[in-house]
Amino acid sequence: MKPIRIGNLEFRNPVLTASGTFGYGTEYADFVDFNRLGGIIVKGTTLHAREGNPYPRMAETPSGMLNAVGLQNKGVAHFADVIYPSICDLPTNVIVNVSGSTIDDYVAVAERIDTLERIPAIELNISCPNVKQGGMAFGVTPDGAASVVRAVRAAYHKTLIVKLSPNVTDIVQIARAVEEAGADSVSLINTLLGMAIDAEKRRPILSTVTGGLSGPAVKPVALRMVWQVAHAVHIPVIGLGGIMSGTDAIEFLLAGAKAVQVGTANFVDPAVTMHIVDEMEDYLRRQGMNEWDEVTMKD
Repeated sequence: MKPIRIGNLEFRNPVLTASGTFGYGTEYADFVDFNRLGGIIVKGTTLHAREGNPYPRMAETPSGMLNAVGLQNKGVAHFADVIYPSICDLPTNVIVNVSGSTIDDYVAVAERIDTLERIPAIELNISCPNVKQGGMAFGVTPDGAASVVRAVRAAYHKTLIVKLSPNVTDIVQIARAVEEAGADSVSLINTLLGMAIDAEKRRPILSTVTGGLSGPAVKPVALRMVWQVAHAVHIPVIGLGGIMSGTDAIEFLLAGAKAVQVGTANFVDPAVTMHIVDEMEDYLRRQGMNEWDEVTMKD
């Protein structure tokens, strides 16, 4: 089958792993054949090291989970000097999720990643609901989103994916704004803002009170938003949110996504992406299709 193209980047199939759910990839080496993945998106990377939020910062919910990890990482210098050498030869696209507290932070991280030859793309995270500064604050208005993308686009020369927040009034306006500002693709959705309460203790479960909801519970919202955005922009859309099976992934392609990301499901079954690839390929055979682009909604 022909590879999928997003910007100048080729993917052997539409299945990627979502940032924050797959570590740096090497943690899953015993379970996943990287030759069979379109790509992996490593955990969020910031300019300086972050400790993340205090514990507890994860909570199980019906058909999903809440997380408030808070972009814990050791910073872009550590990534470049220590992590990158261990993952640069993985036989798939390795994409770095980039976040920041200020526009200058985003630009500085993007510039450093731009120098790493074997990292062909970044995913700009303007939609994380679990940090006090930056993150989702930039992604909830068209002007805010465009300002970050425009600055990073001027400094970064490879494929630029922008991750959008569902916690907005009109995600289409924001998608159009980042497209105009220079994004090569958009990925959506990031987590929905949610909350869990311990009734016996009479207090919130998460230390941050609220956190990001992911898993099967968010899939109908994600599908709707992917469908809306895919029909409103001219750049490729990467869909994510509650994908647990090949059928789920196919539904996102039918909604207009060019590729998908698998997130929370990796915590349930570390080999889930392999099953999803198998199921999607089986779907194409059953439908008599030869290319991923043939997976489109009927009129």
